[in-house]
Amino acid sequence: MSIKKNVYLGFLIALAFVFSYIEFLVPISVGIPGAKLGLANLVILISLYTMSYKDAFVLSLIRIVLVGFTFSNMASMLYSIAGAVLSFIVMVIAKKTNFLSITGVSVLGGIFHNVGQIIMAVWVLKTPSLVFYYLPLLIVIGCLSGTVIGVLGSIVTKRIQKVAKFY
Repeated sequence: MSIKKNVYLGFLIALAFVFSYIEFLVPISVGIPGAKLGLANLVILISLYTMSYKDAFVLSLIRIVLVGFTFSNMASMLYSIAGAVLSFIVMVIAKKTNFLSITGVSVLGGIFHNVGQIIMAVWVLKTPSLVFYYLPLLIVIGCLSGTVIGVLGSIVTKRIQKVAKFY
């Protein structure tokens, strides 16, 4: 791994951590547990388009573990990992098809992050009917936050790709 690549990866980890901290300090509550804008997902989306998939995935997991141990608990980490893994898989598949823009990939990521968390909640809580009640609203929230993150991610990714090549 080159020094530039290590510095870039470290920078993105720190940025994702800071964005998570900002969301921790300024919670936006819509009455649904776990629903938020997902600012740190902006960093994951950018990494998906500027790094290898393996490095982007490692970045995502490192962020979840750091944030989990710093701002939340093991249960939150479990839900975050479930959402992040499913979201990442779907985004990689969507990106590889070249059918969707970065915003479309982000929207799918937002939706499937919430679906992954719901699947984990069903498994942990053993109450599918109660948990699935939240899914329609979480899909709407995933679409909205995915769109915002996707638009921002598209702007930043284009600028990064113009000025720097790390991979």
